[in-house]
Amino acid sequence: QVQLVESGGGLVQAGGSLRLSCAASIDDFSNYAMGWFRQAPGKEREFVAAITWSGGSTSYANSLKGRFTISRDNAKRTGYLQMNSLKAEDTAVYYCAARRGTTVLIRPPDYWGQGTQVTVSS
Repeated sequence: QVQLVESGGGLVQAGGSLRLSCAASIDDFSNYAMGWFRQAPGKEREFVAAITWSGGSTSYANSLKGRFTISRDNAKRTGYLQMNSLKAEDTAVYYCAARRGTTVLIRPPDYWGQGTQVTVSS
């Protein structure tokens, strides 16, 4: 059974940083693009970032470029989201996702994680 398990969320002050991790129990993880989405209270889930199976190509939501960085370690079957200069509006549940394929296309995902809460205090 495929599982994506996020970790690293928590409470941080505005201007601070967090790194989220996504551990995948996918045997052929290196054949999957992976990405991150987030959902704030009362809002729809939105795309954050995605990365190809090799890590050679990435995609970001325009509003997050320069502050968030996605990466992956296929040997560890783990993906990461480094979030810097956090703002109160970044407060949301962050979800990891995976989609089989060779491009950075992540929507719709084949698999979702359960989510991790990120709260940024102003």
